[in-house]
Amino acid sequence: MRSVASAMNGALSPKTDGASAYQIGPHEKNGESVAYQMARPIAGLPGSDMLAAAGTPMMYQLYQAQQTMLAPYRRMARFADTLLQQMPLASPYSLFLREAAAGMEMAWRTQVSHTRPPFGLKPVMIGNQAVAITEEVAFETPFCSLLHFRKEGAIRQPKLLVVAPMSGHFATLLRSTVQTLLTDHDVYITDWKNARDVPLSAGVFGFEDYTDHVIRNLEAIGPGGHVLAVCQPAVPVLAAVSVMAREGNIATPRSMTLMAGPIDTRVSETKVNVLAQEKPITWFEENLIGVVPWQFGGANRRVYPGFMQLSAFVAMNFDRHMRAQLSQCSNIIGGDVAKADLHRRFYDEYLSVMDLPAEFFLETVQRIFQDHDLPMGRLTHRGERVDPGTINRTMVLTVEGERDDICGIGQTMSALDLCTGLPTTMKRHHLQTGVGHYGVFSGSHWVREIYPQVRAVIEMSN
Repeated sequence: MRSVASAMNGALSPKTDGASAYQIGPHEKNGESVAYQMARPIAGLPGSDMLAAAGTPMMYQLYQAQQTMLAPYRRMARFADTLLQQMPLASPYSLFLREAAAGMEMAWRTQVSHTRPPFGLKPVMIGNQAVAITEEVAFETPFCSLLHFRKEGAIRQPKLLVVAPMSGHFATLLRSTVQTLLTDHDVYITDWKNARDVPLSAGVFGFEDYTDHVIRNLEAIGPGGHVLAVCQPAVPVLAAVSVMAREGNIATPRSMTLMAGPIDTRVSETKVNVLAQEKPITWFEENLIGVVPWQFGGANRRVYPGFMQLSAFVAMNFDRHMRAQLSQCSNIIGGDVAKADLHRRFYDEYLSVMDLPAEFFLETVQRIFQDHDLPMGRLTHRGERVDPGTINRTMVLTVEGERDDICGIGQTMSALDLCTGLPTTMKRHHLQTGVGHYGVFSGSHWVREIYPQVRAVIEMSN
């Protein structure tokens, strides 16, 4: 699960499969850096309890005060950068101006954003015609918008709900996943809202509320739909389909694809799994939960703050992030526009973070990573036991990555063993060689090898 310790649990390195400017890799050497050690409490890693001593709830207030103080400086840096861009930077005599522009851009672009970036999807080719994509909200609650990517004049296609992780980043993290799916499917996605913008009057949001949202979104799409879960939502999606099958819900999906999800974290334990089990749940609550400041819509809501999650991501790979920023300075000064744009796109997404409702985060850590409720047969939903064995008409596909250091091999495939009510012909598994966690749903391997498997399962069950 991305939000337990680090969804980007690794080091940034150049990506070779064309999915992004960077990819995630091993990070063993970073554990001894000074910056890493200083950030350990914020990252939720074993070590000092300095953060608890400072008072975790106050950390959010201090963070926001710092952001407010730095805002004028960043605005001036952005204004200066805009002015410098009007000058003849391409001239060989403008080295000083290019250096100044690089410095100003680094100053304002390193700020953390709490606003969802746009999806910015490109038109898709259907037959020999390019079809534009229009985003519309099909269903909405205080915590989630069901976003529909409508294609004007397109032929009727299978309806597919993509359940995005509710983690430190927004649903736009699955932009390339959606872009690929749109060619052959009528795609919807769970666009989770930043918890710091959700008023207290909306109530709490826990693990069972997440499961309810999956059910309600499938009902909003209507009968005959399909569902695809990426990473963390694999467990609540399997629970939702189990509940729908038990109740005979007509909107029960025809197929369910679970990609790199922590169905049974006892199998092939990763560092993320170990970190989640090292401390009691009370430690997570005392050290990682903050309170939203007064100036936001969700004032006084208890959350796992996005900036704390981002601190964990950066701390685990501090040296690589610093090298990436220095390389960007070189790109700007040297006039390498293509590499500079790749860097901007990556970090614009990377630095856009969202807060998680405290209840959801804590219940997920406890139920999935500590108590293993689902594989142990103890998971309940609204007082009733969740039994994947009740699923008897939904074809299931599980997908894993050979080099996934967040969700180990076999953790997702465990879902097939739990679905005892399905014949073998309605169960599929795909282990993708040569990819890590993010390669399962983005990049060239996703497009060329994994997506055809997903498409085939949907076609067979449609």
